[in-house]
Formats: sequence, structure tokens, C-alpha cells
Amino acid sequence: MFDLLIKNARVIDGSGSPWFRADVGVKGGRICFVGLAGDAEAAETVDAEDLFLAPGFIDIHSHTDQNVFGNPRGESRILQGVTTELVGNCGISMAPASDEYLDMLKGYTDGEGDYSWRSMGDFLTRLEAFPHSTNVACMMGHGTVRLAVMGYSAAKPTAKQLDAMRALVKEGMQDGAYGITSGLIYPPGSYADADELAEVISACAPYGGFYATHMRDEDALIAESVTESIETAKRAGVPLEISHHKTCYKPDWQVTPKLTIAMIERARRQGMDVTCDQYPYCATATTLSVNIPTWAFEGGFEAVKRRLADKDTRARIRREVDANIGDNWGDYFVSSLASEKNAWMMGKSIPEIAQKLGLHPTEAFFEIIVEEDNHVNEVHFAMCEEDVEYIMQQPFTMIGSDGWCLDLDAPGKPHPRNYGTFPRVLAHYCRDRHLFPLEEAVRKMTGASANRIGLRDRGYIREGMAADMVLFDFAAIKDDPDFMTPQRACSGISRVYVNGVLTAKDGVHTGAKAGSTLRKNR
Repeated sequence: MFDLLIKNARVIDGSGSPWFRADVGVKGGRICFVGLAGDAEAAETVDAEDLFLAPGFIDIHSHTDQNVFGNPRGESRILQGVTTELVGNCGISMAPASDEYLDMLKGYTDGEGDYSWRSMGDFLTRLEAFPHSTNVACMMGHGTVRLAVMGYSAAKPTAKQLDAMRALVKEGMQDGAYGITSGLIYPPGSYADADELAEVISACAPYGGFYATHMRDEDALIAESVTESIETAKRAGVPLEISHHKTCYKPDWQVTPKLTIAMIERARRQGMDVTCDQYPYCATATTLSVNIPTWAFEGGFEAVKRRLADKDTRARIRREVDANIGDNWGDYFVSSLASEKNAWMMGKSIPEIAQKLGLHPTEAFFEIIVEEDNHVNEVHFAMCEEDVEYIMQQPFTMIGSDGWCLDLDAPGKPHPRNYGTFPRVLAHYCRDRHLFPLEEAVRKMTGASANRIGLRDRGYIREGMAADMVLFDFAAIKDDPDFMTPQRACSGISRVYVNGVLTAKDGVHTGAKAGSTLRKNR
């Protein structure tokens, strides 16, 4: 007898193969039958009524590790069909931690929880004991590793410090991490040169890990950044994932992606394992302080505030910010911040805020990040639709939200990618824009991601796989979240199962917390 039997489904198995009609049986949290079940008995039988049944979506680029303890239901994940998340991206993981730089780590990760852990193993054990709704797999963040050893120092590591970083990566991989990531626009990771990166990343190679990078530049120097990423992975002897691939340099829109994709294709022809992921929007989202020059971050955000308080240093920082952003502050919006006092700023552009404060936009920017103690995020409209579509159509491009687990009552105006990434690919780019068949869209969000990460029992509708599944109406699915009202469930998703447990039904979270903490090679 099955625990669950889904009948009359149009099954998309995650491989890219054409859909087929089948019944799917589940027992003990795993798929145990795919075929025609006849009059087989089950504790619960669901008639799919010709809806599509796909593997649960795998978010290959998530930041849920930063707030899973505060949002264990993860409505923004579950209600769009995400059942598994790869966290620790952009060089930012919650572990390892050191006593010496623990306060810096708390600021760097902007996370929740008690920070009782020190090793990646400690963190994973803590996560295993904390019920949450999605499956979570962890990467090591190079920025976090560097911070644990060197704090916010911009110096080149000594041989001893380099050995310490490699040792932390080795320990993390043994504890169950899936690889290492970098965030080369974020201090302290941005202080690392190519030699340091290759040395540290190579420590994950014996364990079958891969390297995912938020490149050093996604603007005018993106070609150089792709070259650095490929060469670093080659030297380290690991596969490469280019995170949220995009181009933000307006003069080269519709030009640069042709170049960067050609570079990836060339590396693949030469035998390298290079892929990329992408979120399906024309706006980025990150911390507002990313617009501060990286040298000003040496010593952490407290050092930034001291430098901004010094007249001459503030003038230098302003010159560099103005040279970088120019007249484009109108493309930057405050999406969230910590204080009630400044809640009126959320959803407004920097020039709008500046006008109310009676300040130049750059000076308003300084005031915001200082007053909010760096707990403020931005949405930046930086890409064009043509480039998004071109990158998405590549067979080696997967889908990742670059988002967090948030509830439907989350404050502010967070980027809609947190809530709508995966339905948007299905509805807008597959069904409406016809960029690729439905089966290919699902593969980009399931099987391909599972293969890249190394998830042996997820990403496919097959016997023996974990029963992570999404039942949806392809004609009705829609990414309802938008930039003005992001905190909404998507339409057209009937049911979401995590490890065989019904976790969402018709856009409502059931309250179930059946997610697992995944460890590599376990």
C-alpha cells in the first residue's frame, strides 16, 4: 500500500525527455512507483486531472542560510515550488566561524540564529535539529573562510593563513559541504587575488566539490571576470558555476552576453565543466553598501563609518561612487531596511529619498547606510530583457533565485525573485515567450541543477528518488509577485510535496516542516 498515490498525471521527469502519462506512488518519503497503478491502494490518493507533475524545483543559488532560523516555513520558497535550496552562495556562508571575528561574521551574514556553531559540521548539525520546510544543501563561502582567518584585512594572506583557509575548506567538505563559492565584489572576499582563490578552492577538489562564483565584475570588465573565473577553476581542478550570469553595463547590452557565452562554450569545448545560472529579471538586488569602494571596507563596516565621518576620506569615497554610478541613481531603489524610522524609504529610489532629505543622492546614500548600520538592501534595474532571454536559452544555464526564504508578511519591497522566480520561467519565458519546451524549462530547474550540485536522489521523478514534487497547471501558472507587491503566492501551483509530505496546497502553506539537511556523500 502506498502512503500517497498521484494518479493521471502528466509526468515531466526532470531529464528533458517528453512528458508521459503515469501514476506516481510514494512510500516512506520516496518515489516507489512510476507507471499505471490500476486499483492500487494508498493512504491518500490524489487525482492529478491532467495537471503536470514535476520534480520539486531546486534553487541552485539561494541565500536561505542567512535567515532560515527566522523563517523556517519559507513561504517564498515553498509557494513557488522550490523544495531544495543550495545555500552559502556569493562567498557568504554561515560557517566556519572563529571566536576572534564572530561579531564581524554576524554583520557579514546578516543572519539569524544563535551563532553557536564554529565549523560547517556544527552548523549542519544545528540545522538538522531545527525543523524547516525545504531541503538545504550548503556550500562553503570563501569570504566567510577568509573572514574566519583574517577578518576584514585587505592584506595578502601569509603562508600560515593560507594553510588555515585550506584546512577550513577541507574540514567543511568532510562535514558535508558541496563546494566553495566566492563573492568577488564583497569585502573581504574582494581582497583575494587569483592565486589565493585557486589555492583555497583547490582544497575542495579531492572531495568532488565545485566552485560557484559571483564574479569580480558584471559591468564593463565582465569579460576579464569570466576569464579569471575560468582560469581559477582550471588551476584549482574543479568544475565552475558562474552565478547569476548577467551584464549590467548599459553601453554593451546585447553585445557582451554574446562574448561571455562564447567564452563559456570555448572552455566547454576544451574539456572544462563550466555552467551558469540566472534569475529571470532585469533587476539585481543586494546590500546598498555594495556601492562603497572595497578599500573603504577594510576593517569592517565600523571602519566604513569612521571613514565617512572624516571629511577628506568621505570626499574621496564620494568621488569614486559618483564616477561609478554617474547619473544612474534613479535605477536604485531601497527594498528593505531595519528601522521603523526610515520605513518610508522602502520602495523609493535614491533620488526620491535624497529630495525629501534635501541632500545630493550620493550623500543620501551615505546617510542611509550609516543610520541603518548597513542593514539596508537595494533593487537595481541594470539589465535588459534581450540579454536575459539570450542567456536563459543556453543549454548549460540553470535557474536560481538569488533569494531568501521569506514569509508573505515580510516587510518592505523585497525583489520579486524571492517569491516568483520558478513560475516566471514556466509562465513567461516558456509558455508565453516560447524560448524552450516545457520539459527543457523543468530540466533547467531540476535535473540539471541536481547534477551540477551532486544530489544523487533529487531532481527527477524516478523510483528510488526522494518524493519532492510539484503539481501545477501549465495554462494557469503565473508569477503574481511584482516589484510593487512582491509578497504574494504564485498562481497555478496545486500541490508541493517535500520528502513526500504535502507542504503547500493551492497557494497556502500547510505548516509542514519536512525539509532535510543534505550533506555531500552522505
